[in-house]
Amino acid sequence: MMPVSKRQKYGHLFAAFAVFLLILLAAYYFILSQRQPVLRISDWETGEVHIEHPVLPGDKLYFGWIHSLEQFPWNEYFVIDENFNLILDTISFTAFGAGVPHDKGRLRIENGVIYMYEINQKFTEIIWINSPTATQEIRVAGELVTRGSELPHDRRLVLAVERRNFFGN
Repeated sequence: MMPVSKRQKYGHLFAAFAVFLLILLAAYYFILSQRQPVLRISDWETGEVHIEHPVLPGDKLYFGWIHSLEQFPWNEYFVIDENFNLILDTISFTAFGAGVPHDKGRLRIENGVIYMYEINQKFTEIIWINSPTATQEIRVAGELVTRGSELPHDRRLVLAVERRNFFGN
């Protein structure tokens, strides 16, 4: 066996230190990726998470449903802000009815659809009782996240944007 020179010894130490730094850097990026913001739909009572979908500030959220009394489509358009609030920008529907606001933002009518826009109302969460026939779909950045038929029926649900914790909740 040949003796190890000082130069080789330091080379081995440097290589071991470089590998250690790479592992540390990889672990850091893994932890950061686990803390990404997600749109989370969970059960209001039990906290059980039904959906997690990655989001970014600036993403647009669409929540479409059928008005329970009037039976007309109701569409809500939000923007996710840098603090993960849901900023209601626009709502659209085809007729005024029970519970429909008359004084939100600005108003326009296109092809028989009423739009209230520039609402700029902040929500930290949306809470609703899910019905597979009423909740039509939820989309983020144009991508389908879920439909009401894919969520528990007759349960109070919460939709919020949160940072995913490292340990999964």
